[in-house]
Amino acid sequence: MADKSEKMKARLPRGFVDRSADDIRIVEKMMARIREVYELYGFEPVDQPLIEYTDALGKFLPDQDRPNEGVFSFQDDDEQWLSLRYDLTAPMARFVAENYEKLPKPYRSYRSGWVFRNEKPGPGRFRQFMQFDADTVGTPGVAADAEMTMMMADVMEALGIKRGDYVIRVNNRKVLDGVLEAIGLGGDDNVNRRLTVLRAIDKLDKFGPEGVRLLLGKGRWDGGAEGEGDFTKGAGLDEAAIATVIAFTEAGSADAATTAENLRAIVAGNARGTEGVEELAQIGALAAAAGYDDGRVKVDPSVVRGLEYYTGPVFEAELLAEIPNDDGQVVRFGSVGGGGRYDGLVSRFRSEPVPATGFSIGVSRLMTALKNLGKLGTSDVVAPVVVLVMDKDTESLGRYQKMVAELRRAGVRAEMYLGGAGMKAQIKYADRRGSGVVIIQGGDERAKGEVQIKDLIEGARLSAEITDNAEWRAARPAQVTVPEAELVAEVKKVLAAQAEERAKQ
Repeated sequence: MADKSEKMKARLPRGFVDRSADDIRIVEKMMARIREVYELYGFEPVDQPLIEYTDALGKFLPDQDRPNEGVFSFQDDDEQWLSLRYDLTAPMARFVAENYEKLPKPYRSYRSGWVFRNEKPGPGRFRQFMQFDADTVGTPGVAADAEMTMMMADVMEALGIKRGDYVIRVNNRKVLDGVLEAIGLGGDDNVNRRLTVLRAIDKLDKFGPEGVRLLLGKGRWDGGAEGEGDFTKGAGLDEAAIATVIAFTEAGSADAATTAENLRAIVAGNARGTEGVEELAQIGALAAAAGYDDGRVKVDPSVVRGLEYYTGPVFEAELLAEIPNDDGQVVRFGSVGGGGRYDGLVSRFRSEPVPATGFSIGVSRLMTALKNLGKLGTSDVVAPVVVLVMDKDTESLGRYQKMVAELRRAGVRAEMYLGGAGMKAQIKYADRRGSGVVIIQGGDERAKGEVQIKDLIEGARLSAEITDNAEWRAARPAQVTVPEAELVAEVKKVLAAQAEERAKQ
């Protein structure tokens, strides 16, 4: 029998994180700015539950052949399999299909929330994280895709990221397919080799052209030289096919029209590839017409997203600025969101084709980047004023509670100390809470109808300057006594002085 005195160990499951008050406030601030941009573009909020029928997620789970892999699943009492949502797009597609006749078309919506991945956790790889999506359903032309890229550029700038420190890169899955067909990798028999090629292209930023060339051929050793590190098997392409793929990745130019010309030459004679190039050219033209061709939106053939998910244009928001990571290393942060056209997703539930396009922001990743850039903080959140409890009789508690209520009515965050400790521990509590002000009323002050207001921030500063005990007693630093009727006004005066000091830092 287990020893009853043995306590259960408190431990966080692997791949999950606890969130602090600062993290929560930063995310809320960031999402409010994103929401403002989405609303400005005419998108409407909507939400779906965290749990869906597993078959509604289906084959669109990235890189998964079986729908119950990669997700947290359980069986309901009616033997139906349910899963925690893997992303926000599949539940949205189910919602649109289920309510199709009632919704306006095109249907423009946004949503945010937690998604879950039943995958092996690792550094920066979590099993629960937040996304913020916007989608347009019912628009077949690429005007909707062009608008997505421009909206994401506006989101980056609304979050304080300077022009030139980010880029929205655009490619087209049809062009990718056209290139693959041109090198003999069309058809169902070549699905795995196509995925290997696409994964290789996706490693361009990490390994460079030579590393990608190895992954397209026989394979690559992680250590660089043969026999060093682990070996990644390549796609097994011949030299001509490798040259075509590399030429495709290098076809990008600062000018969208030049990029389109380069791509037309590569996919010449392939109908699907040519269609994709023309769509890219149109997106480039629309971005240019709206003034977003100044480096904000760029056609880039090296973008690979959603290997089996997207059906047309794909896009990615990338931070170009060098940003300190959590370990203090200055790195190029890379992608913070992406999306594209997924015309097959809503159509799974209906007999007719339903075109759709969308964009998803990785909230946690973007929050980390913005924090490290100094673009988001919680310095404007003022910790509550703490009213100390010197006497615990009902009448005294009522007086303390009255003070708290008066401060709150005046818009000042405040709380009455609710623990059981004495005055010294209460001030320590207020200090740990980050409070700048405490209110003290003992028997002497109560008899005179007065309160003491202690400025903890100024007190800490002065205490560092005063070394003599007598001087300390004479100075009574940062502490004033005022009539009870002046409590709110004096507290506001102290808080205003503290805010002014913070603004100077």
